[in-house]
Amino acid sequence: MTKTLGTIVVLAALFSFGFAQEPDAKRWEKTIAAFETQDKKSPPPKDALLFTGSSSIALWRDLAQAFPEFPVINRGFGGSTTPEVNYFVDRIVLPYKPRIVVLYSGSNDLASKRTPEQVLTDFQIFVNKVQTALPDTKVFYISIHTPPGRTKLRESNQRANKLVAEECSRNPKLTFVDVHDLMLAKDGQPNPDLYRDSLHPSAKGYELWKNRLTPLFREKYKKPPTG
Repeated sequence: MTKTLGTIVVLAALFSFGFAQEPDAKRWEKTIAAFETQDKKSPPPKDALLFTGSSSIALWRDLAQAFPEFPVINRGFGGSTTPEVNYFVDRIVLPYKPRIVVLYSGSNDLASKRTPEQVLTDFQIFVNKVQTALPDTKVFYISIHTPPGRTKLRESNQRANKLVAEECSRNPKLTFVDVHDLMLAKDGQPNPDLYRDSLHPSAKGYELWKNRLTPLFREKYKKPPTG
C-alpha cells in the first residue's frame, strides 16, 4: 500500500509540474551511446557500486581507485539534471544491476530554476524507477554542496537537502550522505582548497567525500552469495 501511494504521489507531482521540463534526449545521446560502446569492449563489473549524476561524478576520475574494496562503475555525465538522469535510467543504471546506486544530482536543477520541491520529486522518481526494477538495490544520495560559483543558491540547496534527507529517513534502502558542510571553510563560506574551479570538487574535496562514503559502503554493501 505504501509503495502504491508513493507511486501515486510521484505521478501526481509529474502532472502538476507538466511536461515542459522533460529532458532533451538528444543532448546526451552521444555520451550515453559511448557508455554502451565501452561496455561492449570491456564488460563492467557485476554487483557494483554505480555512481551517476552530474559533472561532480563525471569528473571524479579516480573513482574506482577511491573505493578499492568494491567494484565500481562511473556513469556520471556532463552538466546533467535529475530529469535527464531519470530519462536514461534504463540505460545507465538498470542493466548493471548494481548493489548500490550513488546519485549526485540537483545542483544543476536548482541553477536552472527548478525548485527544491521539484528536486525531491525528481529524486522520488529516480528511486521508484530503480527499486521497481531492482528491489534489492540500495540508493545513496550525495547531498548538494554549495560551490564558490553558486553561493546565491545556498538556501535552495539546503532546502532541497532537507527534503531529500527526510525522504531517505523513511526508507531503509535509502541513505542520505551529507557533504555540504564538509566543503565549507571555518567562516562558513566554500573552502577554495576543496574546489578545482567555481563548481567542482578538487582532489582534496573528493577525498572528503570518499572518507564519508567508505564506512557507509562497508555497512550497507551486501556481498552476493557464493556457490
